[in-house]
Amino acid sequence: MNDPTDGYSGEPIPLFEVNPDLDRAALAKRFAETGRLQIRDVLTDRTAREILRILAEETPWGISWQAGSASQPQHLRPQQVAAMSPQQRAAMSEALGRATSGQDYAFLYAAYPMVDSVLQQWAPGNPLDLLLEHINDDPFLDLLRDVSGMTDLIKADGQATLYQPGHFLTRHSDSHKEEGWRIAYVLNVTNGEWRTDWGGYLLFYDDNGNVIEGYRPLFNSLNLFAVPQWHSVSFVAPFAPIGRFAITGWARDR
Repeated sequence: MNDPTDGYSGEPIPLFEVNPDLDRAALAKRFAETGRLQIRDVLTDRTAREILRILAEETPWGISWQAGSASQPQHLRPQQVAAMSPQQRAAMSEALGRATSGQDYAFLYAAYPMVDSVLQQWAPGNPLDLLLEHINDDPFLDLLRDVSGMTDLIKADGQATLYQPGHFLTRHSDSHKEEGWRIAYVLNVTNGEWRTDWGGYLLFYDDNGNVIEGYRPLFNSLNLFAVPQWHSVSFVAPFAPIGRFAITGWARDR
């Protein structure tokens, strides 16, 4: 794998340098209790800052959205978003409004589908393609195996995500066992201190819809949870001054 180089020293900047000081036994014990946890300082600081730089400066953001569980998810590339007419934008907003007001499944956020980029050769060798390689390499997968106790994890998919004001992901459970989904992950690299009032939290629910746990978008933190579990990403407030940058996906056993 070839990583970008530091413009000053010429030395490679590692894209996935897992923090060697993590207490994996303690993390595994916590994960076993509820099937979820947030790992702070999961990567070395230079690694996390390089990922943030790539997401903030080199990622051509499109839009992912879905309005209703009976509809299909839509993934629009930047040129498709730019070509949308006012009528199309209004129709999308109306569809999302109907789904959310009726308590149906829906989501809206900026995205770059990393697997599609690799398979369709959007820009071979770009930094996001390299990030996906690292996500599927043993240092990261071994961390997931060690913490979860799921030694049969063999690969992971991934997408870059950016939740901005007005973006959200409603409550759902990710029950895709037939596709090999075992663990969902969210690698947060949000820049700056994220206020509780801004939304964008990863929330977990009991069967009655009560929030039982929530994770704030913290820089260089990894959220892991076994699927299925009821969860959502809360609505990002209109006054949030920064975006919620992350790499998200599922680790699989096939």
